[in-house]
Amino acid sequence: MAEYIEGKRPVIEALRTHVPMKCILMADNVKKDSLVNDILRKAKNLDVPVKTISKKKLDELSERESHQGVMAETKPFEYVNVTAILEAAAKCAEENEGRALIVMLDHITDAGNLGAIARSAESVGAAGLIIPNKRAARVTAATYKSSAGAISHMPVSQVANLTSCIERLKEEGFWVCAASEHAQDYIWDANLKGKIVLVMGNEGEGVSRLVLENCDFGVKLPQVGAISSLNVAQASTACMYEWLRQNRAAGEAPLHTSR
Repeated sequence: MAEYIEGKRPVIEALRTHVPMKCILMADNVKKDSLVNDILRKAKNLDVPVKTISKKKLDELSERESHQGVMAETKPFEYVNVTAILEAAAKCAEENEGRALIVMLDHITDAGNLGAIARSAESVGAAGLIIPNKRAARVTAATYKSSAGAISHMPVSQVANLTSCIERLKEEGFWVCAASEHAQDYIWDANLKGKIVLVMGNEGEGVSRLVLENCDFGVKLPQVGAISSLNVAQASTACMYEWLRQNRAAGEAPLHTSR
């Protein structure tokens, strides 16, 4: 089923963050204002076709009736299989003294959170993200926006069963770490060196019982403020950077140059 982005500014933002598009649809009566001109310019630069159709047809395609004469038809995100992520992880480990990170999300439901996590994962050099193929957020235009385009550079695999996937990752030499506020150990005291799978839980319930039971160990973030927890995207970032800190060799040059 085709997915559409509606409205001038949302389409501009989608073009800016490189959401893959089949085409842009423009009503035959749309006024050529500065926003429309910006869309046409960006579309030309990115080789995205612009098609003129009747306003009536655009109204029929619109779900929110907020298209303002402009809609973008997106391409489906290209997910990879777990094998591809394992191959990327093997390359990471080979090039970086055995360190590799895979991030598994246990039924995260917000596409914006998925994007924010992907942005941090790309920043620390993670090999990929693993998400469930049902009852979980998938990659949408909101994901591209919240990831600032980083999702385009991050392999994502959808799997039917997280616990079965965990067993396969263990067989490939990964230690599986669940981030949970109910864990006994602080993340600073845990050993995150080498090949790690970081499991982050659902926004409301955290890591599910069955998934938690199949992880090798759990960690929590120290908190001294009045609010009891960070949101999942913030917590994921903190955990990923602790993995990166532990895996940086003494005296090693900066892992990433500024862009």
